[in-house]
Amino acid sequence: MHDERRRIEERVERLHNQRIKPAIYAATVPFEVEAWQAPGEPVSFEEAAAARYEPFAMDTPWGPPWGTTWFRMRGRVPAEWAGRRVEAVIDLGFVGDWPGNQAEALVHLSDGRPLKAVNPLNQYVPIGNPVSGGEEIDYLVEAASNPDILANDFAAPTLLGDIRTAGDKPLYTFQRADIAVLDEEVWHLDLDLQVLRELMVHLGEHEPRRHEIMHALDRAMDALDLDDISGSATAVREILAPVLARPAHASAHTISGVGHAHIDSAWLWPIRETKRKTSRTFSNVTSLADEYDDFIFACSQAQQYEWVRDNYPHVWARIQESVKKGQWAPVGGMWVEADGNLPGGEAIARQLIHGKRFFIEHFGVETKGVWLPDSFGYTAAYPQLAKLAGNEWFLTQKISWNQTNKFPHHTFWWEGIDGTRIFTHFPPVDTYNARFSGEEMDRAVRNYSEKGGGTRSLAPFGWGDGGGGPTREIMERARRLADLEGSPKVVIEHPDEFFAQAREEYPDAPVWVGELYLELHRATYTSQARTKQGNRRSEHRLREAELWATTAALHAPGYAYPYEKLDRLWKTVLLHQFHDILPGSSIAWVHREAEAEYARVAEELEALTAEAVAALGGGDARVFNTSPFERAEVVRTAEGAPAYVKVPASGSAPLDAAEPAHPVSVSGRVLDNGLIRIEVAEDGTLASVRDLRAGREVLAEKGNLLRLHTDLPNYWDAWDIDKHYKNRFTDLLEAESVTVVEADPLVGAIRVERAFGKGSKLTQTITVRAGSPRIDFETEIDWHEAEKILKVGFPVDIRAPHSSAEIQFGHIQRPTHTNTSWEAARFEVSGHRWVHIAEPGYGVAVINDSTYGHDVSRTVREDGGTTTRVSLSLVRAPRVPDPEADQGRHRFTYSLLPGASIEDAVAEGYSLNLPLRVADAAGAPEPVVSVDGDGVTVEAVKLADDRSGDVVVRLYESRGGRATGVVRTGFPLAGAQVTDLLERPLEEDADITADGGVAVALRPFQVLTLRLKRAEGN
Repeated sequence: MHDERRRIEERVERLHNQRIKPAIYAATVPFEVEAWQAPGEPVSFEEAAAARYEPFAMDTPWGPPWGTTWFRMRGRVPAEWAGRRVEAVIDLGFVGDWPGNQAEALVHLSDGRPLKAVNPLNQYVPIGNPVSGGEEIDYLVEAASNPDILANDFAAPTLLGDIRTAGDKPLYTFQRADIAVLDEEVWHLDLDLQVLRELMVHLGEHEPRRHEIMHALDRAMDALDLDDISGSATAVREILAPVLARPAHASAHTISGVGHAHIDSAWLWPIRETKRKTSRTFSNVTSLADEYDDFIFACSQAQQYEWVRDNYPHVWARIQESVKKGQWAPVGGMWVEADGNLPGGEAIARQLIHGKRFFIEHFGVETKGVWLPDSFGYTAAYPQLAKLAGNEWFLTQKISWNQTNKFPHHTFWWEGIDGTRIFTHFPPVDTYNARFSGEEMDRAVRNYSEKGGGTRSLAPFGWGDGGGGPTREIMERARRLADLEGSPKVVIEHPDEFFAQAREEYPDAPVWVGELYLELHRATYTSQARTKQGNRRSEHRLREAELWATTAALHAPGYAYPYEKLDRLWKTVLLHQFHDILPGSSIAWVHREAEAEYARVAEELEALTAEAVAALGGGDARVFNTSPFERAEVVRTAEGAPAYVKVPASGSAPLDAAEPAHPVSVSGRVLDNGLIRIEVAEDGTLASVRDLRAGREVLAEKGNLLRLHTDLPNYWDAWDIDKHYKNRFTDLLEAESVTVVEADPLVGAIRVERAFGKGSKLTQTITVRAGSPRIDFETEIDWHEAEKILKVGFPVDIRAPHSSAEIQFGHIQRPTHTNTSWEAARFEVSGHRWVHIAEPGYGVAVINDSTYGHDVSRTVREDGGTTTRVSLSLVRAPRVPDPEADQGRHRFTYSLLPGASIEDAVAEGYSLNLPLRVADAAGAPEPVVSVDGDGVTVEAVKLADDRSGDVVVRLYESRGGRATGVVRTGFPLAGAQVTDLLERPLEEDADITADGGVAVALRPFQVLTLRLKRAEGN
């Protein structure tokens, strides 16, 4: 047989695209259209309905960046169309085919009810199937003229990312607003051809099935009457029916499809626009559910549900009905799809708590899995926290983006730092926006790593990132692929069903231990430093407010615990942990608003904490310690004078100055407190750090060396830092001044001032305090660089086989060598408050109050010694998507702690991030809780969310070993229970000791939540 593949394939392509697709709508009549441009921010339907509209013609430009134009569309269905399927078809002037980053619109009925949204891949609004003829149509269409931030493929900066700089030139030209007859037979023919053509080209040329489909398509095109596409469509479909009816092989892979619409809570659009995106997408989804009984839609992010509930009650009611029918599946159980590395441990717990509770309260559904398809890597603390929230499974696909190494599993058990395992799946289709294309189906089968062990995978289908969701075309593809030779089988089902079946068939799935590190997007640990600092400060201020509010509720008559305010503030912080806000990868508008929100959160939490402390009674000054560790350190009085105080863990003490055992002496550029002696060089670096306790020099070469690197990644500017950044740098070795600014027995400080680059300035105050080996570097930067990253390095004379970095509720060890490509790919990693390196008998920690990115490397010197270098990433200067990212002023502190154990690093990490508070308070209540026993660390103290008055305490083992201890309360204890994160009992009552404490025994890094019942009358 002659090879005619090219002729046939080209013939089918032309007829499909040029003749069949244009015939899908058989007849059209235009709407009469009027328009009204809303001034400023979006307005309510009621305001828009009352506005004055002007006539509007097709092919007219409309829509300034970030504007809202309301269109009134009126028309009548022709009487002769009776019995036909009729739709409205609206093209706002869409660009490209991505629904989420351009013009979108929500169509309302005249009474204000949202009907359905339109976007480039979903332009229709159903009118009737069939219509009676003569129906009057009256729509109000809320159209958002959001700019296409990706128009230049992120190749250059854009000013469109902020309404303040985007200008007012119209972005779009309205193309179409019609009432149209859908020719269902032609529409189905189009879908038959899509599925068969895509299947054909992704089968091997040696496959008989490919040639069978090709010749069937050729015969089918012979039956197509080019002068009567509609009239011949049935005959064409009959020729194709046999090849569409051939069943899949018995061993074919099964793909469990679940509808999805990934909606970034902010990214290339602000939060205010996401609120509207949710209404548009969810309207489409509930409309699709009405058309397809077998449709199931999985939707995460309780925050987005709340937005719809509060702003679009009609859409909310439709969601509730879809949940009842089993077509809508709340998943994820988190407030938002948060970043997987940067939120603190308690914050991830609250993400799960608030998300799970929302779905239980509003739908009676307890979600079973964590749904995080798009976050940029995942902390090894997740398995334990997920299980403690009542979850059974974990889903993501982002690790498929790895730059260097292919992750070896798709279905596996993921083991966290404490030993907890959770059943985990990476969809091998490698997207959370699947549409069941031939290429996707082929990729899913080729990629699937579990062949021979498992037979199924999951595919979230529907347009996403900016929303959009599944379409009827995708559903029709799924139906055709349910049992089709040459393709995997597709079944639409709830993700819980997929995970149950996958676990049943593959109970001995492989195990992956530790973090799920994404070998890409490493700069998200550093970009938009003020956003990250706002999150860190907010997390610690929330801890502080809850502790002292609990203290006041227990000991101050008449004080009311601020449940509602704390709940609202927590949710604000949780929202901004979304995986394109906290990582620093959003447009300028998003980060400008985030900084303002964090400032409001700080102001409100400061007021709540001050109110709680004041409720304890006025009087002499006291020092309040929110840290879970006892502290003896220097504090500043209200007048600014230093004082050395000792304060119990989670408690307070009078501001009575004590005499420190190790006062500070200052001699030239040398600071010495008997524990450490540091020498600041003329260039402002550390020439020496001598640990006087151990009798050893800490540094192998210049310390606190600031290094300015060129930082232009290959593609994703705000997201990525590529390895070549290391190859070009400038050491900042010119100091404008090095000056002693404090020489007190309690505090010695030297200030270093620098100017560098394109007008940037940096001032550091290097401080040593009495009684402490910690060296603080209080830093102020006025930053004006572009495409640069500023790092600070500490080359330490230690042969460290690994580094330890704090993560949520523990720490993780990473090798300092690069033996394999897996270690080499970790050239930039994340950590929280501290990084620790050690050799047997000696360690050093580097502590910070607001940064997350760092790297650790080691080299062998000519003298045979080893230098291990810890470098913190301080600030970047990406230009896309925010051309002004990180520009301006920054203030932060990092510290060097010589002679540190892991326990020292933990304690000083809390200390730096939770400064002692000085306030007037006569009351001296016992700490709400204290712990006897090393390694048992208190992370949160609060009142129970059910307002029972019970006290909830979250503990964890912080050193990486077993720990036992006794939790003691500052109030009479009536009983104690171990609970899950949602404060529900997990087991029998906890053991209360003879003297009224609660005995605890923790495995390494175990998280334990105790619910403590107060005795009557307390």
